[in-house]
Amino acid sequence: MTAAWYGILALMFAGFAVGEGWNFGAGALHLFVARTRAERRQVVAAIGPLWSWNEVWLIAAGGVLVMAFPRVFAAAMSGYYLAVFLLLWCLVLRGIALEVGGHLDDAMWQDFWNVIFAASSAALAVLFGAAFGNLLRGVPLDADGRMFLPLFDDLGRRGRVGILDWFTISVAVFTLVLLAAHGATGLARRTAGALEVRSARAAARLWIATVVLLPVVSIETAIVRPGFFTAITERPLGQLSFAVVVAGLGAVLAGTRRRAQTLAFVGSSAVILGLIAGAAASMYPVMLQSTIEGTPSITAENGAADVYALRVALGWWPVALALSVGYAAFVGWRYRGKVAAEPEGR
Repeated sequence: MTAAWYGILALMFAGFAVGEGWNFGAGALHLFVARTRAERRQVVAAIGPLWSWNEVWLIAAGGVLVMAFPRVFAAAMSGYYLAVFLLLWCLVLRGIALEVGGHLDDAMWQDFWNVIFAASSAALAVLFGAAFGNLLRGVPLDADGRMFLPLFDDLGRRGRVGILDWFTISVAVFTLVLLAAHGATGLARRTAGALEVRSARAAARLWIATVVLLPVVSIETAIVRPGFFTAITERPLGQLSFAVVVAGLGAVLAGTRRRAQTLAFVGSSAVILGLIAGAAASMYPVMLQSTIEGTPSITAENGAADVYALRVALGWWPVALALSVGYAAFVGWRYRGKVAAEPEGR
């Protein structure tokens, strides 16, 4: 039962990374690929009505942690107190920028919120990347399962580490580049005109950077977490995840060459799904690995709720998932197609 909920939690985070990840990437890029105010509003329109729904995946992941793995949630929320508040502020500022940025036809007003939108989107990609790096590296758990992480410490990877070190910073940079490539691919698929051309060009360059950085981060992961790739090769889900990443990169390459933007976006999504699934498969059953020698880690077994509660919750989860995915599919179909730039002054 705990394995099932571990998989559900990984699915929630993967859905968030794919759906909201391209929005983060598009937001971080939009000052570079959109040259006019009309094109910047075109980016916002391309992100569309699903930008807030995609955050439901993150809320659902938090709900799964509270219900299924309360010990993990308690340790993470207390240990990442500073990071959580930075994350919330970025989410709030990004949401405000999306909602009010186009309310006034004033250049200063729109430019201000465009900068806020870009900065908060890039910061969110970096913050989530650093958080993922922390999961890979481990956290300084005490004997009672509690932890506290300063923003940075001595940039080491063992003992009482901080949120930022050489490894988590590199994972954060890789995440920003990956989501920017994902965002540019999504913009090329959703926009028309000059913005589409510039987005496609940016996507091609960013995917080259992603392919270059991926083996670098992989080598660093092997150093920080010995046995990580051995577990991937030995577990069927890990092997499948690796195949999904390779197939996704192939789809991105084919879609870019043929200008088949939907194929490229599907491939982009597959790369992100494969990376997250592979990490989840390799780390299981450990959820929070301790960097302090002699201190036990928190696993899916010792961090889970009562089995009866997990069994009851498993009954309603498929219903909630079906309703949520059904709503997203309907809205996506309703607002399908490319978004053209509005004339200046509107």
